Amino acid sequence: MDVLDIARWQFGITTVYHFLMVPLTIGLGVLVAVMHTMWVRTGKPEWLRMTRFWGRIYLINFVLGVATGLVQEFQFGLAWSEYSRFVGDVFGSLLALEALLAFFLESTFLGLWIFGWGRIPKKLHLASLWAAVIGSIVSAYFIIAANSWMQHPVGVVVDDATGRPLQVDFGAVLTNNTALAAFSHTIVGSLMVAGALLVGIGLWHLRRRELAGAPTTDVDHSVWRRSVRLGGVVSLAAFVLVAVTGDFQAKLMYQQQPLKMSSAEALCETEAPAPFSVLAFGKLGSNECDDVHSWTVPYLLSYLAHGDFSTAVPGVNELQEEYSAVYGETYPDDPSFGDKAGEPIDYAPVLAVTYWTFRLMIGMGMVSAGVAAYALWATRKGRVPTSRIGVHGSLLAVGAPFLANAAGWIFTEMGRQPFVVYPNPDVPVEDQVWFFTAQAVSPGITAAEVWTSLIGLTAVYGALAVVELWLIVRFVRRGVTTGDGAPTPGSTPEGTPDEDLPGGRDATDDDVLSFAY
Repeated sequence: MDVLDIARWQFGITTVYHFLMVPLTIGLGVLVAVMHTMWVRTGKPEWLRMTRFWGRIYLINFVLGVATGLVQEFQFGLAWSEYSRFVGDVFGSLLALEALLAFFLESTFLGLWIFGWGRIPKKLHLASLWAAVIGSIVSAYFIIAANSWMQHPVGVVVDDATGRPLQVDFGAVLTNNTALAAFSHTIVGSLMVAGALLVGIGLWHLRRRELAGAPTTDVDHSVWRRSVRLGGVVSLAAFVLVAVTGDFQAKLMYQQQPLKMSSAEALCETEAPAPFSVLAFGKLGSNECDDVHSWTVPYLLSYLAHGDFSTAVPGVNELQEEYSAVYGETYPDDPSFGDKAGEPIDYAPVLAVTYWTFRLMIGMGMVSAGVAAYALWATRKGRVPTSRIGVHGSLLAVGAPFLANAAGWIFTEMGRQPFVVYPNPDVPVEDQVWFFTAQAVSPGITAAEVWTSLIGLTAVYGALAVVELWLIVRFVRRGVTTGDGAPTPGSTPEGTPDEDLPGGRDATDDDVLSFAY
């Protein structure tokens, strides 16, 4: 493996790992804020207990998300300096706003929420949580706007002296239609993640209490039942919105990156009308598209791509020829391209990756929606599900929307190769901006250096994953321990007796700090 391949593996591993935390932070943050709002409005203790329990899971995930996200920006300069130099005029403003505005907004107000119980008025305390949640959403938008510019560059001109893009219209970058489509799809996908978590854990606790003979009239039962119902409704509604935003995004992608979407369908040759592939088999493990067979649904791909049942959809082989004619058959014979210099360019992504990640994304979303429907049915009219298969299956299905989100991003990033900045087809060729992945890696770094960081980061991230899972499982198993009242500065930590507590703590421990720690 050369430096480019190792650097891509490193960025892929760290990015997918980080993005496992991002949708849960966004989605669960919104739901915790809703729970807190309901408590402030109604004063019912179950809403407070839900806020405290799910708030802990939210905070654990937030901390790990911040820690893993910091590595991403360091990689831009260390492993991808040529890329950073090329996109710097555009990315500089977006990443600065993400850090200085959005991230500080969410971290500051999240701190007020964590330590503000009993110290600031209830409504102001609630507002601080909403500000933190909104900050995380705004932060996500800036990041998605940056990524979407790589998919569809707008608002720039090319500097004749350096060949680099110069930003001339920041508003165009922020309102890029690719960013708007990706952002809406990402947010509703995040709500699916949070909804699945509420459903899986809530059903597990309901069954656990039922088998133990716990009453169905106490507050704790209401906590888990409301969690399941809220999670089920959110998951189903989010699935519908995921389908709507995904359809819009797919039509946009066919206009902007037709090779990506044709590869996702293993459509080797242009067809009119084009069928949708249900299952493909044959030579899928390479960039070549010449021996692929599919079970198909006639006409459907034409509708998904263009909104009608007759328009032609270009195939991979035809598009490969078009791209070769416009952007060159071989990489420039330049040292900046490393081992790729002078080599033939394959404009088609790896078919197996685009084809199967696209289906994994859709399939896992459908699994999550099915589990949500089961949860709402199983808990209708006060029922408590006791089916081991149904409840434990729902708990396992918590991972389905995580897999869907990860598969979606792998599809998005792998499908635009060999470009790291994809040319905008709406702009005349002479004015287009594009940048090959092969020329984006830092010059001078060695394979040994990148291997060292890849192995080190993978080991550290693995350890962090163990820590996060251990913490979440610990708090999930413990369940709800919050008393009826909100935490009060200087009071006994929630759910503790008056005698001394384990671990050397005593009953004078601050309840607010106990929540934070």
